[in-house]
Amino acid sequence: MLFALNSEQTAIRDMARDFAAARIAPHALEWDEKRHFPVDVLREAAALGMAGIYTREEHGGSGLSRLDAALIFEALAEGCPCVSAYLSIHNMCAWMIDTYGDAAQRAKFLPGLMRMDRLASYCLTEPGAGSDAAALSTRARRDGDHYVLDGQKQFISGAGNADDFYLVMARTGGPGPKGISCIIVEGGAPGVSFGANERKMGWNAQPTRAVIFEGARVPAANLLGGEGGGFSIAMSGLDGGRVNIGACSLGGGQAALDKALAYMKERKAFGKRLDEFQALQFRLADMATELECARTFLWRAAASLDAKTPDAARLCAMAKRVATDTGFKTANDALQLLGGYGYLSDYGIEKIVRDLRVHQILEGTNEIMRLIVARALVGR
Repeated sequence: MLFALNSEQTAIRDMARDFAAARIAPHALEWDEKRHFPVDVLREAAALGMAGIYTREEHGGSGLSRLDAALIFEALAEGCPCVSAYLSIHNMCAWMIDTYGDAAQRAKFLPGLMRMDRLASYCLTEPGAGSDAAALSTRARRDGDHYVLDGQKQFISGAGNADDFYLVMARTGGPGPKGISCIIVEGGAPGVSFGANERKMGWNAQPTRAVIFEGARVPAANLLGGEGGGFSIAMSGLDGGRVNIGACSLGGGQAALDKALAYMKERKAFGKRLDEFQALQFRLADMATELECARTFLWRAAASLDAKTPDAARLCAMAKRVATDTGFKTANDALQLLGGYGYLSDYGIEKIVRDLRVHQILEGTNEIMRLIVARALVGR
């Protein structure tokens, strides 16, 4: 196994990093304060191939690997973890349509997704079914050439636009995971509505709403992968989503560390620059080491997903837990190094801390990641 990036991967990462520095980082604090969803900037990213990173080239995507995607999402998150995380969700939805959709579905939905003319959201969580996703209650009843959906999805990132797509996990059969199907729902379909834009601790640069179905009629042709296949589709999407969100956490943690380093080169106490105190140097060394360890393991998980190894799901769960815990801890430690200034919004670290906190919850909580790993170890 090689631990160095090749020239193409380096170029991909640098392209994303340059884009983040020019088009995302200068506006991140303002977007957070004003709760602004920068769709125009997302479309600029799409023009660079970042809306379908691992969607196949023949279907309009970039055809890159999961490791390439991890490099991109980490680099973008150095500008803003929230924006990068939404883009990772959009990519996951596009990949699901590319992988499990038929030719007609790919032709209908993917071109707009690749340009981000239309955005995609992933609808699994419900008010009463979070970690226990197989217990979801949103129901889709077949009625001729349509499905009729009733229920509610909760905490849906990017939701609220009638022009967008929603990949909805709904129950078409009996209890348990085998009764769940995946249906592509267009936001403007009759019977679809949205809750208020939630007020959140972080992730303010993307909307988060409930998506509500009240007799919503959706063409049966929008069923993705056949009845009863929705749960396995959802879980396969989450394996990659866990690597992506881990990468976003590392990017945020790296940005916080970089901000702390810059501050400590300028700030003096007791007649010395802060970066001249050995105790603080040791703390910086630990932060950088922990980020590098998490990054290396995340790359291994991404490579296993690319290779479709039998242990890929377990490694993705491990990497998600390690990377999101490490990214948040690094950002929180960076805030401490700035003292009172770290608590001020002007320096940008408190925003990173707020944004990264939710990464330990979404794409499966880190407690669920431990459960996945434990079950693999004991053979359940």
